Amino acid sequence: MARRKKADETTARVRNLLALDAAGIMRRLAARREEMFLLFSRLRSRGPLVETVASRYADGAFAQLIHLTEQEQAVVDHFYGRLDELRWYFTYTEDMPGTAHQTFSALHRRLEESYRLFVETLGLPVQPDGVRVVNAEAVRQEDTATEATPVALAPLPRRRRAPPA
Repeated sequence: MARRKKADETTARVRNLLALDAAGIMRRLAARREEMFLLFSRLRSRGPLVETVASRYADGAFAQLIHLTEQEQAVVDHFYGRLDELRWYFTYTEDMPGTAHQTFSALHRRLEESYRLFVETLGLPVQPDGVRVVNAEAVRQEDTATEATPVALAPLPRRRRAPPA
């Protein structure tokens, strides 16, 4: 029984590290989106582009991925494959900044789609205060909908997430 609990804890930690890495990448891309292309244009350096998509935890994680289910492994691989497409483009592009920004937009959309599947499958990371973020969407209650009716939050389905310890 103790061995199973330890394995479950390890799996939850691997999921969380991957979720932290993916969320960090997506957050940096959103925050630096315009500035990284301004710097690319002004400095003619790919550094701001490449540094934005740097992965912090994925290196060396292969041995840990064995703790995930096959479906989770496939989703993680798909996300990092899309990220690698973007990283490759940023590293070797000879496009001018305007074209690079357009190409980035297309690659970024693909990465966002992959990230949505990633979050649906592995969940969101635990926040620094130890609280797990909950995915929710606003839905209007149709049967009594009036201008004074508040919007209710309906939780989205969660996939195999261990409760915080």
